[in-house]
Amino acid sequence: MKKKKNDVQQTAPLSILFPHVAGIDIGSKSHFVAVPPDRDDEHVKEFSTFTSDLHEMANWLEKCKIKTVILESTGVYWAWFKFG
Repeated sequence: MKKKKNDVQQTAPLSILFPHVAGIDIGSKSHFVAVPPDRDDEHVKEFSTFTSDLHEMANWLEKCKIKTVILESTGVYWAWFKFG
């Protein structure tokens, strides 16, 4: 039987391997930061690239008990950070 184009395959939910991780999409004018949904009511935030905003982002990540940050960028900003 041929599958239709819009048939959705059911898969098991993914298990959480690293619960204290945040993801940051690095941009030249702003960064979008996502933490696990149980860490803050607003679990995706945008921060400007000014120093004061980066300090605000770091404080928010600490408040959310984030220990590891994974960065994504299409530029030359690739890095990996670990807190604590």
